[in-house]
Amino acid sequence: MKPAEADVTYPLSRVRERVGVRVDAKAKARELRGRTTEPEALLWQQLRGRRFQDFKFRRQRPLGPYILDFVCLEAGLVIEIDGGQHSEQQTYDQARTALIETQGLSVIRFWNHEVMNETPAVLEKIWQTLQALTPTLSRARERE
Repeated sequence: MKPAEADVTYPLSRVRERVGVRVDAKAKARELRGRTTEPEALLWQQLRGRRFQDFKFRRQRPLGPYILDFVCLEAGLVIEIDGGQHSEQQTYDQARTALIETQGLSVIRFWNHEVMNETPAVLEKIWQTLQALTPTLSRARERE
């Protein structure tokens, strides 16, 4: 049986978010953007402003009761960066991922140390995932 939360649709687009996103979630997301961790800042430098293969990423976006680290709405991809505390909250992360996936989004996760020490490999994994999610868009970008 599905949890009641899974039946709710959480809007992510700017137009729909004005109606559907709670004010407290927006305030929390704004607060998190103000105190970015070092791995998040490093990855954000690579993803922001359509720098990464011309995909638009957003950071610290509210989705229901959660705040997503990075999301590309165009491709339907969520990128989560996990610190050490996530090894102790696997049940929470699984529920979070399940809810995100019910919204038609795919989730990939990286540990902090992966982003800091293996940045090219992380970017390659993101690129491969984007290509798998948007094969038509990816081929058009390659031709440009």
